[in-house]
Amino acid sequence: MSFNCIFVLGPTAVGKTAIGVRLAHKLNGEIISADSRQVYKGLDIGSGKDLKDYDLSVVEPVQTAAGIEQTSKTVHIPYHVIDVCDLNYEYNLFDFQEDFYKAFADITSRGKLPICVGGTGMYLDNIIRNYAMIPFTEDPSQRAELETKTEEELKQILINEKEKLHNTSEFGDKERMIKSILINRFNISDECRIAREKLQSSRPKLAPLIIGTTLERNFVRQRIQKRLFDRVEEGLIEEVENLYKNREQNGAEWARLEALGLEYRFVSQYLQGKIESKEKMVELLGIAIGQFAKRQETWFRCMEKKGVKINWLPQEMDVEKRFEAALKLVQANI
Repeated sequence: MSFNCIFVLGPTAVGKTAIGVRLAHKLNGEIISADSRQVYKGLDIGSGKDLKDYDLSVVEPVQTAAGIEQTSKTVHIPYHVIDVCDLNYEYNLFDFQEDFYKAFADITSRGKLPICVGGTGMYLDNIIRNYAMIPFTEDPSQRAELETKTEEELKQILINEKEKLHNTSEFGDKERMIKSILINRFNISDECRIAREKLQSSRPKLAPLIIGTTLERNFVRQRIQKRLFDRVEEGLIEEVENLYKNREQNGAEWARLEALGLEYRFVSQYLQGKIESKEKMVELLGIAIGQFAKRQETWFRCMEKKGVKINWLPQEMDVEKRFEAALKLVQANI
């Protein structure tokens, strides 16, 4: 094969998991999730975990005394990087990088095909374009020297030492500037360069087949709205309420829940009385999810501009038709 893993990416609510699970069944694969909220235990309805989607109903021929008969059965597709941490830990890009490669090694060691499915662009980009993220180690002597500087002096050091400031917010307060200077110095140090080279040489070489799936924008909006109404009916509001009630155990405070974004942010604000009604909350949340889907598509277009080849499936509403198109694409690359 010309590939050793498959990525199925796209915006929210377009059926990525359904396609990935069907490919995994057909190709003897397992799923690696690339979703920044499904990593958390307890974020079930709002994150769209939908673990039942990994149980696929299939019809297969079975030899009986009367001959070959078609029998229906349920097949479970194993998944990875879901429910890997509690809410009291802030999962990050470095964590995902480590968890992805562990799952990849585990899956391939058993002769199976890793199929990464998700819509978190930064996670996908990290793996596909082979970021080498090295844990930052601070130099105490450099910090001590920087702490003697004034804010104006620190600002000038940042300007002189960083080839490109991402934005003026990098100046911030004194602590923020010191941290930015130390991180920049670490990133260009020989220590960091050697660590990156060692990390990249130790990783398995990926040869990904990248499949993209989306729908016309108005259909994406319709699916977002339907899924949102369904999740509210399934207990989305109660899920968020219980996470707050159990904040001393495995839940979270309002600030933490709001920081998780989208469903958790808007429902938390509604439960605190910051949004006047359930109807208004659903309306605002639907708009926000639609805007999020647009940002996801923008991220994928940027990946393409940077040289990532995404094979987009036809914009068919029927998941089975898109799966068949994905399967033809796979077969063409074997």
